Amino acid sequence: MSSSSPSLLSSRLLSPAILFTKKPASLRSISSATARHGVRVVVAAASAAAASPVSAARVRPSAAEVARTVVELAASGTLSMVGPDGWPLGVGAHFVADSAGAPALCLSAARVAAPDAPASFHVEFRQSGARTPQCTMLGALTKPSDESVLKKLSTRWQKKFGEEIDQDLLYLISVDRILHMEDFNEAGHDGMWVVPSDYTSAEPDPLRNFAENIVEEFNNKNAEDVRRIYNIYVESDLQVADVKMIWVDRLGFDLHAHSAEGVLAVRVPFPREVSDEKGVKSSFNMMSHHAWEVEKSYASPEFEKVQFLKKVR
Repeated sequence: MSSSSPSLLSSRLLSPAILFTKKPASLRSISSATARHGVRVVVAAASAAAASPVSAARVRPSAAEVARTVVELAASGTLSMVGPDGWPLGVGAHFVADSAGAPALCLSAARVAAPDAPASFHVEFRQSGARTPQCTMLGALTKPSDESVLKKLSTRWQKKFGEEIDQDLLYLISVDRILHMEDFNEAGHDGMWVVPSDYTSAEPDPLRNFAENIVEEFNNKNAEDVRRIYNIYVESDLQVADVKMIWVDRLGFDLHAHSAEGVLAVRVPFPREVSDEKGVKSSFNMMSHHAWEVEKSYASPEFEKVQFLKKVR
């Protein structure tokens, strides 16, 4: 299918924009006492950004990147086809992704009613028990016959599941259309169509294999820092009972703030892109330290404050 198909491009549903606002100049000044004592002022990299709204592409991965990451992390999905009797049939299947992100499924011959027939494969991944991004790939179920392809898929299977796979049970889903949704439980978000070429050229997030452990560590061992970053970096007058980090990626992290009005989601970008665990912790510590300095009035909040994006529930 051509990437210029109207069904792919015209049905794109935009995610809510992420807006930033500067504090008034009166709040940005540093006290003379602070200056005399030579207190070091840490200025977040966001201070160099323009005052105009920042596009979502700059602070969060694209829908194609998120879809690729979900497919890499998920261990199973649901294959749906129409059987020879005309009834739709959905079956669960373990899978791995090939180098272009196409799912390779392990299916017994009895389950495969009509190879090369239209099919869809639904995949989701639950992040920190609070959010479930998902994607559905539309295409056709095919049987790979190239020995080199089968060998690569078998190697990926061994690496992901720690077991050998019967190559006769391997089937590929062609990726002709991709529907991405940020969260299964999120009200008012119907998803967006991702252009296939964008999906295949996108890279899964480099933090994906240890993101869950980092989030758990920050929530358990650095809960005070998570709350402080929320208090200083987020523009809000709401009283919140709890703040939890939900996910982290190369461009920033997502927080859920629990208040009397419900659960609110907010995106906090890193000062710069990170690519490994060391970079994540370094950026988080820098932001936490700066938030502490602002909290104690040792520094001025010269960065762009983040506004709430949306209500989750």
